[in-house]
Amino acid sequence: MLDEEHNLVPCEDLLTWARWFDTADRVVAQTELPNGYFVSTVFLGLDHNFLRGPPLVFETMVFPDGEQRRYGTWAEAEAGHAIVVALTEDRPPQATVH
Repeated sequence: MLDEEHNLVPCEDLLTWARWFDTADRVVAQTELPNGYFVSTVFLGLDHNFLRGPPLVFETMVFPDGEQRRYGTWAEAEAGHAIVVALTEDRPPQATVH
């Protein structure tokens, strides 16, 4: 889970986590680009590094192509989102997908 300052808070109880996850604002940033791409960065709530190193619990995805990057902290996710937006805004146009 995340606290008010967007820091990770471990949760051992699945029901507590599920209730929090269902109502939490997990969006770090979302950017719709004029070329038709949509960049979304969110808190995933689960470690997508699968205990093979530092937890990766945030993800940036580019739609419609599915490019993704993962991060360990909110600050890394914000910075990564900005980088992906900058790299994506120069791509050839795509059809809007959402």
